[in-house]
Amino acid sequence: MKKRIITGIVALIIFLPICIFSKYIIFPIAMGILAAIGIYELAKCMGMQKRIVLTIPFYLVALALPILRFFVSGKTKPNSVFMLFAMACTFVLLVYVMCYVTYTRNKYKLSDLLTFFALSVYVIGCFSAVVIVRYTEHVPNQGAYMYPIIFISAWICDTFAYFTGRFFGKHKLIPEISPKKTIEGAIGGVAFTLIAMIGYWAIIKFTPINYDGISLLQICVLGVILPIVTQTGDLLASCIKRQYEIKDFGNVFPGHGGVLDRFDSPMLAAPTICLVNAIFALFN
Repeated sequence: MKKRIITGIVALIIFLPICIFSKYIIFPIAMGILAAIGIYELAKCMGMQKRIVLTIPFYLVALALPILRFFVSGKTKPNSVFMLFAMACTFVLLVYVMCYVTYTRNKYKLSDLLTFFALSVYVIGCFSAVVIVRYTEHVPNQGAYMYPIIFISAWICDTFAYFTGRFFGKHKLIPEISPKKTIEGAIGGVAFTLIAMIGYWAIIKFTPINYDGISLLQICVLGVILPIVTQTGDLLASCIKRQYEIKDFGNVFPGHGGVLDRFDSPMLAAPTICLVNAIFALFN
């Protein structure tokens, strides 16, 4: 427990300034580094970390894509420009994997390499989505007030799902994947996240901040959807670890595990917010 607390404090000291200065390039660089570490953790859990020729292009794309989104911010329709480039990178990586199988003369199973490709796209896409949310402005300053929701929703849900499940949990959610999670805990996570999101909206609207670029309806939709999504992200990570029979993805955060252990919930929240933002933008 002591190790977990110390790690949490150190991580907060490092992470907080990055968030405070998120409008600068330090933020996408941090997301790119986390994405690249996540790819390494995937490769290691699948026993592919020593296949340098295979993994290097994935590390490069993981590091570059979040940073690229920062540099297209000044262009017309930056998200469209970024998505085109991201799709091109995804296609190139897929072709690269197919060529890797071919030129190694079927030494490696195509199914294993395609699994690595799919999971890598998931990791890279989610961390890139964090940067997309930060720099998306369908209305002025939307990204600055929207991106904290990624972490608020994930960590509030995780905390209150744990305590609700501990005190009231009687029915297991998916014991084959995560034996300790309960249906009551999941419901508690949704309820408290919704309350926290409405509280966050009230703070940015009815205090001197006085920001009205995010509607109450949008916050309520996110308050219901995000805790479901973040808990699903946690379960997905647990499923992968059980498939490959590992306890943690890594040890970047002593006592907490690796990047994919610590960010499994907020990762999936980011693309969800992108989708909800896009839908609301259609009607504004």
